[in-house]
Amino acid sequence: MHLDFLQGDFSEPGLALWSSKNFHLRIYLCVLSAAQVNDAVFSFDESHFATCSEDGSLRVWTTYSYELVVQFQVLNQACGCVCWSPASIKDHTRVAAGYGDGTLRIFQLASTEMEIKMHPHQVAVTAIQYSAFGHVIVSAGRNGLVAVSSPTDGATLRLIRDHKGATITTVQCVNEQCKKFGLEGNEMWLAASADRRVSVWAADWTKEKCDLLDWLSFPAPAPSQDDSLPPSIAAFSPEDHSLVVYTGYGAEKELLFYSLSKKQVITFSLFLFSIQWSPEPTRSRCCQEISSFV
Repeated sequence: MHLDFLQGDFSEPGLALWSSKNFHLRIYLCVLSAAQVNDAVFSFDESHFATCSEDGSLRVWTTYSYELVVQFQVLNQACGCVCWSPASIKDHTRVAAGYGDGTLRIFQLASTEMEIKMHPHQVAVTAIQYSAFGHVIVSAGRNGLVAVSSPTDGATLRLIRDHKGATITTVQCVNEQCKKFGLEGNEMWLAASADRRVSVWAADWTKEKCDLLDWLSFPAPAPSQDDSLPPSIAAFSPEDHSLVVYTGYGAEKELLFYSLSKKQVITFSLFLFSIQWSPEPTRSRCCQEISSFV
């Protein structure tokens, strides 16, 4: 089975869908906007993907016919990030998005309507993710504050300040029993910030529990003022959630694999960055921006 991935330099109003079987361009999607694309995310069954843009538009596409299904538009606000509701939410599929004014919006695809708007941040939202079971939404702002919000009533349930001062570039949530790590919880989540730090958390949102499981800090030389730095990207391995995959700026172009159970780092040479694992372990996709360190 061959794999597909999305590519975009996020300064152009388009996305390319490539085949990893022969690295031939399958289709180029014009997003019908003069604004740059800020995020692109596949649904959990990979039947659709969503894109959001600087002009405040959020678009949902079919993966296999590349057709535009629905578009949601917010005026005068950039849409910086988007995520899908997890497969555990059975009633209706939703997409949630973060905007430049610090707001979050949840849209239901079946009704093509906005369900709720919430305002947990005072700055632009840079990352957003439903928890593994959909009980909460974890979002992060440009100032490094992480908010945990209720998707039903919009209440801000918790603010996490551990990354304060550094832009959060990645948030991911996975279903995982945490007893083997010595903490109570039925899911884990992580946040990665621009200062090459990654926090990993054990949570059980039904019991209002959220505890820090591990704190990773990857050293790097001080960048010059002229450097355009790649983002810090972290993800749980889909086959083994105790393995955290990280890449970002540093002295070497490398992927870092960190074992939460062994507290050990393994490094690999890398010329690509900004990868996102597919939810299906056998069909890993590279999404969002795929570029070389040049």
